[in-house]
Amino acid sequence: METVQFLIIGIVVLASACLQGSIGFGLGMITAPVLALLRPDLLPTALLFLAVLTSLTAFVRERQDVDWKLVGWGALGRVPGIAIGTAAVVLLPSAGLSLMLAITVIGGAAFSLVGWSPRATNRNMFFASSVSGIFGTATSIGGPPISLVLRTLDPSSMRSTMSAYFTLGSLLSLTGLAIGGEVTSTHIIAAAALLPFMIIGLWMSNFVIRRADSRLLYRLAVAASLFGALLVIAEVLRSQLA
Repeated sequence: METVQFLIIGIVVLASACLQGSIGFGLGMITAPVLALLRPDLLPTALLFLAVLTSLTAFVRERQDVDWKLVGWGALGRVPGIAIGTAAVVLLPSAGLSLMLAITVIGGAAFSLVGWSPRATNRNMFFASSVSGIFGTATSIGGPPISLVLRTLDPSSMRSTMSAYFTLGSLLSLTGLAIGGEVTSTHIIAAAALLPFMIIGLWMSNFVIRRADSRLLYRLAVAASLFGALLVIAEVLRSQLA
């Protein structure tokens, strides 16, 4: 990875991890479009490695209120989604995956703004997790369907259950990608190189969350992710028309 390219991606990881730690949203939605533009070969695997560590950190911090029944149904639902998502990574060309990622980001932003929330039942968790498994495995962005279902829980249980689910779900997605031959030493080295940026961003969130307006941060995260998605779509169109 070129030095300038690496620094750009690292700064984006740092900023998006800070937002993730502050408002629970940002790492995948903001970083994935940047990787799609600069290093599409690292997606989705390298970002999933970072997502596992981010979710695990949140789980260790707030593990006391996990609804393990919902996590279990979510794990069951994620399996068929992982199979479809892995097939997409293996079979789709780079431009197709980039376009899928951009559409996922736009859809995720729409999900995050919608006021409707289905009840947090086992059935809803199963189906939401199937969708999450497809897009989480193919693009590393699987959060929106799950957050839509779990937002009806009380805040502590929601955070704990989401962090437990995404730790397990990301590991399952990485397992599916490994079976599909989509986990390489390049992905592992890139994730390791970007890990310090993520750790610093999460550490900074401890200060940001106490001083910044969470609504402003939320709007900033949505705007940044949408801007990145539009850039990805423009680049795909440019490359196809060139």
